[in-house]
Amino acid sequence: MSGRSIVGEKSLAFAKRVAKCYQFLQEKKKETVLSKQFVRSGTSIGANIREGTYAQSRKDFINKMNIALKEAGETDYWLEVLHEAEYLTDSEYESMKHDNDELIKLLASIVKTTKEIATKQ
Repeated sequence: MSGRSIVGEKSLAFAKRVAKCYQFLQEKKKETVLSKQFVRSGTSIGANIREGTYAQSRKDFINKMNIALKEAGETDYWLEVLHEAEYLTDSEYESMKHDNDELIKLLASIVKTTKEIATKQ
């Protein structure tokens, strides 16, 4: 898998959105605690996908994709908290959640398929 994969590109685009949202939350909403957790997990998704690009083995690749999947799950939680605390509007939340859900589906599929291929060999 290369850094130019669909999941790689989508995670980079999402990380940019997360960074901009973080800046908005810091500057306009004066929110610091939740937004730091959100930016950490939201940008970590793509970082782990990129690390997986250079995995030393199939097991290492699966591990990196699983970590990215877990970070996406955590990001989903922080998005929900930010929305419920009224730092994000319904439309902001739904838009970010949609992109994160897409990453979760892609990563879950990558992990499942890679594991299936590994068991067939």
